[in-house]
Amino acid sequence: MAKKFISLARTHKLELYTSALGVMTILVAAAVVSDQRSLQSPLVVAALAAVAAAAERGSVRLSSNMEQSISLLPTLFAAVVFGPVEGMLVGAASNLGDLRAPYMKWAVYTSTRSIGGAAAGSSALWASGLAENALGALVLATASGGLAIVACDVGFSMLTYKVKNKGRATDVLRAVMPIAALVIPLWMPLLALLAFSYEQVSPWTLLLFSLPALAAHRSFILYQEQRRLTTDLQVVNDRLEAANLSFATALVATLDARDRYTAGHSAAVAVYSRDIAKRLGLNDEQQRRSYVTGLVHDIGKIGLPAGLLEKPGALTLEERRQMQEHSAIGERILAKIDTYPEVAQIVRHHHERMDGTGYPDGLERDAIPLLSRIIAVADAYNAMTSDRPYRDAMPSRVARLRLAQAVESQFDTTIVAAFEAILAGADESYRTGRQEEFHIMDAPQLVVPVRDAA
Repeated sequence: MAKKFISLARTHKLELYTSALGVMTILVAAAVVSDQRSLQSPLVVAALAAVAAAAERGSVRLSSNMEQSISLLPTLFAAVVFGPVEGMLVGAASNLGDLRAPYMKWAVYTSTRSIGGAAAGSSALWASGLAENALGALVLATASGGLAIVACDVGFSMLTYKVKNKGRATDVLRAVMPIAALVIPLWMPLLALLAFSYEQVSPWTLLLFSLPALAAHRSFILYQEQRRLTTDLQVVNDRLEAANLSFATALVATLDARDRYTAGHSAAVAVYSRDIAKRLGLNDEQQRRSYVTGLVHDIGKIGLPAGLLEKPGALTLEERRQMQEHSAIGERILAKIDTYPEVAQIVRHHHERMDGTGYPDGLERDAIPLLSRIIAVADAYNAMTSDRPYRDAMPSRVARLRLAQAVESQFDTTIVAAFEAILAGADESYRTGRQEEFHIMDAPQLVVPVRDAA
């Protein structure tokens, strides 16, 4: 019932608005006709009206609620060359090319285009008297008339948008102004030159009207295509990013289900890595990649022998060698995913060391990918500040001291310094990985049997 009442109120509001515009149009028509009783060049005006109507049929969509066309151009030409009556007639006739339901919309825009044409003609007539020669008069008339018709068109569009409750009126400005900034500098001079040629050379030069009209229309189409392609690409990228993150989360949930001791470790590394990347001034794409890579950096542990991750005591040399295979295994898993090739390389090298003694490839310093160096610092810190079956969690200050002691041998000095600056300004829940953002995944609480050491 409430929705029906709101709909009826909105319809009533639109009917009142349409009626008010109709009355205003009649009053404006009476005013301009009283000043200019005879219609000049009826055949030319009819031709301009036909061009305006055809242009309106070729309007381009700026958004789901807004369209724009080049029908203002023949309207402005008629207003500048002949006067407000002719401008009003061509403006009204432009909507004959768009005569279709809903007819209330047609009535609204017929009224606003008529008023705009009359305003352009009156403004052009006033401005033409400010110059001493014919060319100057037409330039001023075109500029003044153009500003008047654009102001009317945008102003009425904003008002109509508001009356229809389509959103904020400023949305109209954001949609229209980029196009206006593109085409106004193009067609203002061309229309002034065309009007001068029509009056001083021959009326047949009116055929040249098609050139600026086609140029402006092409500009509209190109702008609209660019907007559509940009929007479509953004939608695809957003969906792809969401799919990547969902996939990464699923992989890590699988790992956390196997290793209950390190459940949540990957989420913490992801958050720390993202924040370090941001602190270093890396761009948004690299920050997102740092986060995703942090999530999946240990995914290769899925491929380790059963019992190795769950072993409560110290590892043997052979077991340690097997454990070190997890970064290469992770690369092989992630490399099979089309959207993860760079992530796979970062994961492979997140256990390399600055002095070249890391694994699996013994890379050193700048040969190690930057994001791998970031993951290494975040990984080591969270491991030290988390409980393990063979030791309790270290206090944050101790873990930070360990990081500082290992700069240039194991860790990148710049990255450790950036992380220290983050931790120094953070609260204890962040330092220990207890904030809500560190628990984005509801990993299954699965207890994995621990193999008997005997």
